[in-house]
Amino acid sequence: MRRRPIRINQITCYVTAYDIHDDRRRTKIHKVLLGYGKWTQYSLFECFLTRKQLILLYSKLEKHMVEMEDSVRFYPLCSNCVSKVETVGGQPPADDVLFLV
Repeated sequence: MRRRPIRINQITCYVTAYDIHDDRRRTKIHKVLLGYGKWTQYSLFECFLTRKQLILLYSKLEKHMVEMEDSVRFYPLCSNCVSKVETVGGQPPADDVLFLV
């Protein structure tokens, strides 16, 4: 079986879930993820990333995590799967806020 090469500039949607036990670390992880994706539920983000962005995000997250206590999971979705995502009930935790000065 022949594998397709991974394209560095190809964008993939990652459903990103985290379980961080310490409030301070959780806040830092949340802020890092805000820079890379959309907060959709309390411990869940949707991030559209290239491979390069994903590796950079891993690096930034590791700086704030305790390996034996914390975890962040990335679930890649193909473009066909992204178009089939459905939501039942509730509203997102928060909308993006933009302040102009």
